[in-house]
Amino acid sequence: MKVLKFGGTSVGTVESLKAVLSIVKKSYDAKEKPLVVLSAMSGVTNLLTQLAEDAAEGKSFSDGLKSLEDKHFTVVKELLAVKYQNPVFTKLKLFFNEIEDLLQGIFALKELSNQSKDLILSYGERCSNYMVSKVMEQYIPESLFVDASHYVKTDSNFGNAHLNEMLTEQLVKSLYITHRDKLLFVTGFIGSNENGRITTLGRGGSDYTAAIFGSILDATAIEIWTDVNGMLTADPRIVKKAFSLPVLSYTEAMELSYFGAKVIYPPTMIPAFLKKIPIVIRNTFEPDFSGTVIQFDSGKTALPIKGISSISDISVINLSGSGMIGKSGFSGRLFTLLAREQINVVLITQSSSEHSITFAVNPSDAKRAIQLIEVEFELEIQANKLVVPAIEENLSVLAIVGENMKKTPGMSGRLFAALGRNGINVRAIAQGSSEYNISVIIGKEDLAKALNAVHDAFFAELKKTLHVFNIGTGNIGATLFKQLENQHEFLLDKNDIEIKVVGISNSRKMLFNTEGVDLKNWSDELAKNGTESDLALFIDRMKALNLPNCVFIDNTASKLPATYYEDIFKSNISIVTCNKIANSGKYEQYKTLRDTAHRHGVDFFYETNVGAGLPIVRVLKDLMLSGDRIVKIEAILSGTISYIFNNFKADASFYDVVKQAQELGYTEPDPRDDLGGIDFMRKMLILARDAGYAVEAEDVDLGAILPPACLKADTVDSFYTELQQENEYFEAMKKKAANENKVIRYIGKLENGKVSIAIQFVDENHPFYALSGSDNIISFTTERYKERPLVVKGPGAGAEVTAAGVFADLVNVGA
Repeated sequence: MKVLKFGGTSVGTVESLKAVLSIVKKSYDAKEKPLVVLSAMSGVTNLLTQLAEDAAEGKSFSDGLKSLEDKHFTVVKELLAVKYQNPVFTKLKLFFNEIEDLLQGIFALKELSNQSKDLILSYGERCSNYMVSKVMEQYIPESLFVDASHYVKTDSNFGNAHLNEMLTEQLVKSLYITHRDKLLFVTGFIGSNENGRITTLGRGGSDYTAAIFGSILDATAIEIWTDVNGMLTADPRIVKKAFSLPVLSYTEAMELSYFGAKVIYPPTMIPAFLKKIPIVIRNTFEPDFSGTVIQFDSGKTALPIKGISSISDISVINLSGSGMIGKSGFSGRLFTLLAREQINVVLITQSSSEHSITFAVNPSDAKRAIQLIEVEFELEIQANKLVVPAIEENLSVLAIVGENMKKTPGMSGRLFAALGRNGINVRAIAQGSSEYNISVIIGKEDLAKALNAVHDAFFAELKKTLHVFNIGTGNIGATLFKQLENQHEFLLDKNDIEIKVVGISNSRKMLFNTEGVDLKNWSDELAKNGTESDLALFIDRMKALNLPNCVFIDNTASKLPATYYEDIFKSNISIVTCNKIANSGKYEQYKTLRDTAHRHGVDFFYETNVGAGLPIVRVLKDLMLSGDRIVKIEAILSGTISYIFNNFKADASFYDVVKQAQELGYTEPDPRDDLGGIDFMRKMLILARDAGYAVEAEDVDLGAILPPACLKADTVDSFYTELQQENEYFEAMKKKAANENKVIRYIGKLENGKVSIAIQFVDENHPFYALSGSDNIISFTTERYKERPLVVKGPGAGAEVTAAGVFADLVNVGA
């Protein structure tokens, strides 16, 4: 036989009750001999509690009682044929009259005892079970209502009664033998003492009733029907990627439930555990889903852990002092005191020096615990052998659980790496020698972030989610969004990465969506739903959202974002940028940003600072990491200048080529911004610093392309006039190159820590001789690449390749 237990949400509405009836009927038709345990209808226990407390305070309870009656009568009218309704209405009305009489007595006495409260609460289960049994009687005439208070015998500890196992076993077996051919609907949660007074079984009481009946009757399984698909890897309200676990051991289920998983209350299931009866967690609203089987062993699994659980609100008390060192029995004295006063200790950790003990309690118990400790250890505190304990509040516990942990090395490292990378400070740690559980205490404000980060770290088959905050929606930003949209499925399938752009800002508006902005319609959404842009507010909001695995992308050319980089790193957020300003400013700033990113365990990627989508920064980094030594770097890192000199030949004048380059969009509106070499200088400066040299901008020997008169012209038009007048200067340059069978190149060079950029004439033996179009090229001469330098060549400008470089940096964050 099976025991089917349905919780309050399963019997909360007419629709949910239809699902319950269907499940029970299916089990009965399958000859599974079900025994059904029902809780009170959803919200009824709380309502009855409130009515009792109102009565004790002299408040009116009539409206609440009427709503209770209406709730049950609605079900009867909807689910029971008219010809069967009157007897059920009559019985339920008797129950409600009894409740009213009890409330009147409490109202008169202005007193609510635990015994009276138990009696009032028992009507929730009695009403629901009687009502549902009568509805089922229409389809299965053998249905029978059973008041468990006649069979579950307890002591007189009202509110949390303890089971009289021997007597209960005799009575339950007798019940089952007598009614073997019946479909029993048994009230959960309630029992009675030796005098027949109603008692309740405390937290998880209906689960306990199911476990008691299942254990005594040697059930093949106990099915707990609730509103979730079994036990999940984490709280699905916080971790959207949480998924159902097919199998858990009793130990794993108890560990997860102790630390916050609310599906079952483990102490109530002990009768089933002792008999090794499987407990199956099923979803009333998705009955075809297999749910979670909780059994004696954890089953075969490749998962390193089974789940991540948490307690959202706890307080920590730290007791320290020299009076604890070598003091035999000190811990026993402390925890005996707390146990005697019914203060539950959630977690304990003690330093190996025995100088301090840290333990966590429910916030409601914290002040009382301090008072008890101060009284118990008064002499030690007065003698300064103990420090007066203090309470740390607004904390949470996060626990990873699984029997496989003891077989898998590196579990602690993976946990703390995930927390550390996301800037989550751990206040205390506890791990049992069984290695089923590692628990940490963290700030309450970081709990959601921690749960998601740790979940991503341990369940590798899931996709890593990067939460992106992007500023700049010009050509590069817009192209990046298009690339992310096009590659979304590929990243999920091939790289196990999901990228959510959750924040977008430009100079006019900014927009946030924690579920991810739709990149097909980002522009319309930004225009329609965006608020006025404010970079400081954008960054504050990014930090306040406190999402795991955050990346700030700077797709602007503005100086302002760089002033926030250090603060962003301190918030444990990685940065990807195509903006050169931060890295090409003062060397002190460059070094501070790197040190800050390293100290906080986040990434700072800026491949596009030097060669757009070309892998230049990454190649240099890999050479340095592998121990190679840079002898010389030569580079052409301006696509604009490269285009101009590649086309400055034959009959073309320098003026004509520059004009054509501007018309094709290769230059800035003022071509001198390119031809002045400042942008090229910034790129060489970044390479020199990445190669290990503390170089400032003023240390760079920047050779000129343009004569002084061209540079000093007041306007772009006057610049072009001067350019025509300097035609002989440029023609002489072209003639010299032709006479020597060479080509003109504007080359940056790093050698012996010195950076220079100048016009050079190179022959066919030089790797830069064959450069064409607007390509960039860089040559690394190193100890390993001495005879034949390592050359990287390709497009060094354009929205597509620059966005692709940003994209590549992004997917490498956290890799």
